[in-house]
Amino acid sequence: MSDLFDINAQALRLQQRNHSPQKSHTLPPLALIHAASAALPKSSDPGFLSGQPAADVARHITEHIVPALCGQSQSSRYFGFVTGGVLPLAEWADNVVSRMDQNVQVHLPEQSVSTIVENSALEMLIGLLRLESSQWQGRTFTTGATASNVLGLACGREAVLAKRGASAGEQGLLGACVKAGVSEIQVLTSGGHSSLSKAASVVGLGRASVKELPRSAAQPWKLDLDAVEKELSRPGTASIIAVSMGEVNTGGYALDDVDEWKRLRELADRHGAWIHADGAFGIFCAALDDRDEHRLLHRRVKGIDLADSITIDGHKMLNVPYDCGMFFTRTSSILESVFVNPNAAYLSAGPNAGIPSPLNVGLENSRRFRALPAYAVLLSEGRPGFARLFHNMTQLSRKLAVFLRESPYYDLLPDESSDIEDIFIIVLFRAKDKKLNDGLVAKINATRQLYVSGTSWKGEKAVRVAVSNWKVDVERDFKVVTTILNDVAEGREFDIEKCASSQ
Repeated sequence: MSDLFDINAQALRLQQRNHSPQKSHTLPPLALIHAASAALPKSSDPGFLSGQPAADVARHITEHIVPALCGQSQSSRYFGFVTGGVLPLAEWADNVVSRMDQNVQVHLPEQSVSTIVENSALEMLIGLLRLESSQWQGRTFTTGATASNVLGLACGREAVLAKRGASAGEQGLLGACVKAGVSEIQVLTSGGHSSLSKAASVVGLGRASVKELPRSAAQPWKLDLDAVEKELSRPGTASIIAVSMGEVNTGGYALDDVDEWKRLRELADRHGAWIHADGAFGIFCAALDDRDEHRLLHRRVKGIDLADSITIDGHKMLNVPYDCGMFFTRTSSILESVFVNPNAAYLSAGPNAGIPSPLNVGLENSRRFRALPAYAVLLSEGRPGFARLFHNMTQLSRKLAVFLRESPYYDLLPDESSDIEDIFIIVLFRAKDKKLNDGLVAKINATRQLYVSGTSWKGEKAVRVAVSNWKVDVERDFKVVTTILNDVAEGREFDIEKCASSQ
């Protein structure tokens, strides 16, 4: 790592952005995982915790642990958990973060440029997503979508109580609810991510406060606005409305268009509710260019500027390293009222600071300079670069959907007749044969060349594909994936060498 800042020495690695050969397994062979596990130190070992030379430890990690790690950042066919890869420039920037080890907690512009860089990265992200910067002055980096959802519900909780003359941040949740005359704070959603319930638990609302209001059994991710209106009208109840923008199984959007957003905004204003948009990955379709084939997706996200807060996950679509999330809110004063560090003069940024200290607008007081990799890729790729990356991901997802819809072995879910142009990066399917379907995920993943997530849809097992790696090659990966799916269905063993030679 001595040549970290020698850009000529780094050039070969950075140039891999323009050509990304598939060299590694998507999943490591099981034998390597077993070997790595056996090589780990045991408390029963005679020399346990006696210390080892640094070079020996580095050799052990290189020879045993690295080969046994999954290839989520190395393979374009790691389709689990909406896990993006790591762009070469982002990897380099993350190494810089470790080398310089900045604690980005207080805005100290005469000591470090880190908070200014972080603010610039957030500004660029707002531009990438076609949002208006002046409307989103409450902004910060988080560890990921879960932390951002915690911030969203915490701000929503504070805002709905503030409209009734109370503050959970000052008085505590119970005291504030008593003062506000509120017996319940509910979270209304449809197709809400599991982290929403976790966030509700963390901020004291409770998992039971999350209420699913699906428009129909056929499309449970769509939000029933009539049901929302009814819930908002209940006396003694304050409400946060969580809008899913990319439901985890189908990728579906809770609202269809800007007209539905306008109706929801009017309902929220009338009843003093807060609107939180969980756009972890689905919001990034806003960065797709203006082709006809993207028009339906653009329609789905148009209106998000009417939300009060937004969750974004950078280590998904931006293809930067874990951990990296973002949070935006139109109400910066609410964000600071919840997360401010009171009575800590030594943590003050000064009276004329134009950028709030991160420790006063987020969960952490000590935080990594995770903004730098995001800054690097946003500056490098710009909107044209990310539009191309997202277009490739969308093209592969849609080609796979058409293949599945026409396949004699598989059913495309949730609806064979659904519009292919509604697909962004998520594809859901199952095998027609129940016996095959019961073991389908294991059979696919056993090839070690493709990784998919198992899930459930309407009470039956299903398979979810999430395409989010920058290395996607539409034709190459489509050939490999469809060959694997046909081989699994027909009981053949998949051969990557044979598949590659036939292309």
